[in-house]
Amino acid sequence: MRSRAIAEEVPVAIECNGLGYAVLMASPGDLLDLGYGFALTERLIDRADDMLDAEVHAVEHGMLLRLTLSPRVADRLSDRIRHRTADSSCGLCGIESLEQALRPLPARQRRWAGEDHAVFVALEALEAAQPLGAATHAVHAAAACAADGTIRRVREDVGRHNAFDKLIGGMLREGMGWDDGFALLTSRCSYELVEKAVLSDCPMLATISAPTALALARAGEAGLALRVLARPDSLLRPVA
Repeated sequence: MRSRAIAEEVPVAIECNGLGYAVLMASPGDLLDLGYGFALTERLIDRADDMLDAEVHAVEHGMLLRLTLSPRVADRLSDRIRHRTADSSCGLCGIESLEQALRPLPARQRRWAGEDHAVFVALEALEAAQPLGAATHAVHAAAACAADGTIRRVREDVGRHNAFDKLIGGMLREGMGWDDGFALLTSRCSYELVEKAVLSDCPMLATISAPTALALARAGEAGLALRVLARPDSLLRPVA
């Protein structure tokens, strides 16, 4: 008889300033990083010191991530909760929700100047940097890579969005910038991941699978470089 490790997936309730905000299904590690990254990519905070406190608590049915945001950004919370709880049967509320879903992204002022070879370097090293992935073969990884492809940080999660938020949040907590490097994700290139990359000021996003049309459009609008369908010996560079 053989046994193997199984990836954990638990409900993680996110509470901001005492208000219930969201429930995610996530791997239970690096949850403080998840909180910081989620708050940044939800546009609730702009920088690390907008988060006054963050706590993780085990509760009966999962985990509670309790975030305390600074007064400077507190108004954003009430506005976002209003949109999240809008009555979906109301036409006007529906229009507002659509506008919230595709809010304008900040345009990158600097374009990525790296070489595609760096993506191949990072791909070769990524597997060894995924302990959870090696054990379970059931989670995604998000890696922060230097301009030459050296892997600097990795976060893993059952959800690709969570993995990227954990990476972004971990970097935010450490005061670590992208420094002309890039992000490498073991997933398809969805528009949500493009938005997270832009909002974290990432210069380039590389993924091992294909992009959606909306992801390409949103990346083009924001000036985010993409490399997709990345393989050990090939990748695609979307063109306008």
